[in-house]
Amino acid sequence: MSAGRGLPPARAGAGWIALALAAAALFTLLSRGAAPPPLAQGSQAPDFELPRLGGGEALSLSSLRGKLVLLNFWATWCKPCEDEMPAMERLYRQLPRESFELLAVSVDEAPGEVEAFRQRLGLTFPILLDPDQRVARSFETFRFPESLLVGADGVVIERFVGPKEWDAAAYVDLLRRLLATPPG
Repeated sequence: MSAGRGLPPARAGAGWIALALAAAALFTLLSRGAAPPPLAQGSQAPDFELPRLGGGEALSLSSLRGKLVLLNFWATWCKPCEDEMPAMERLYRQLPRESFELLAVSVDEAPGEVEAFRQRLGLTFPILLDPDQRVARSFETFRFPESLLVGADGVVIERFVGPKEWDAAAYVDLLRRLLATPPG
């Protein structure tokens, strides 16, 4: 033992290292703060621009101002996503294009798989590509499928987690009421 210290030199060094690691971990936790709550009702929807599946002009959320937008985040490998897509297609065909838009944002990395998925299910609504999940993260979307209803003013009306039967009377009625309500 070291004279007057009470610890062998090797143990004293290990103690300082452990203390430094604990301090670094505490600093990291405190500097990170609490994770932000998910983008919720009443929040301004972040604008974005993403390429369309199959090419063509990229589409931005801000270009749809004045329309009610159902924004769906999904992936081809997600079975619940696949299960809800036919109902989304039926909903899309029921509502007027001049005041409603449905955007399906795929987080898949391979556009070819997304195209095959679209063809297999006969989907006609716009599919956007977000392979790096930049837009999904900006909407704090972590589970798929996850959808947000965005008002004509760009404000989130509602967040839906999990698959929905989008052409069920309750959803169609809700959307028709929102479309009939003047903004403001």
